[in-house]
Amino acid sequence: MAKEKGRKVIAQNKKARHDYHIMDTYECGLVLTGTEVKSLRQGRASLVDGFVQIDGHEAWLHNVHVPEYSQGTWTNHTARRKRKLLLHRAEIDKLESKSGETGHTIVPLSLYFKDGRAKVEIALARGKKEYDKRQTLREKQDRREAERTMSAIRRRQRA
Repeated sequence: MAKEKGRKVIAQNKKARHDYHIMDTYECGLVLTGTEVKSLRQGRASLVDGFVQIDGHEAWLHNVHVPEYSQGTWTNHTARRKRKLLLHRAEIDKLESKSGETGHTIVPLSLYFKDGRAKVEIALARGKKEYDKRQTLREKQDRREAERTMSAIRRRQRA
């Protein structure tokens, strides 16, 4: 069996990009059991309520839902257990100091397989206020409107 190459996305947390200002992103590995990996390979996971917490100089991923493996036996995992993240010591120390500041948190952005290994992309983020969310939506709509207008002009010029 040939080893798979590239990046296969399992789950994304789109709400995180809406609710937070993303300041810095990190790619890290996960410590998983066998049934968790099999369940992820079926493309089943949810990052919606997930967050990262640093306890005793170790990073832990909380509230990420990986459903039980359907063919699993008594060795099956619990769906919302905390999972250890694999990061370099310097990265953990940096995240620990930054997340201690007021209003900062660490959220998972996406869960994927990279060259056959399960990875999670986490981000150091600061919560957006309600008016920031509205402004982001307005900018997105304005950008979309401008692109539509430009493509309409290009179509008229070609015809």
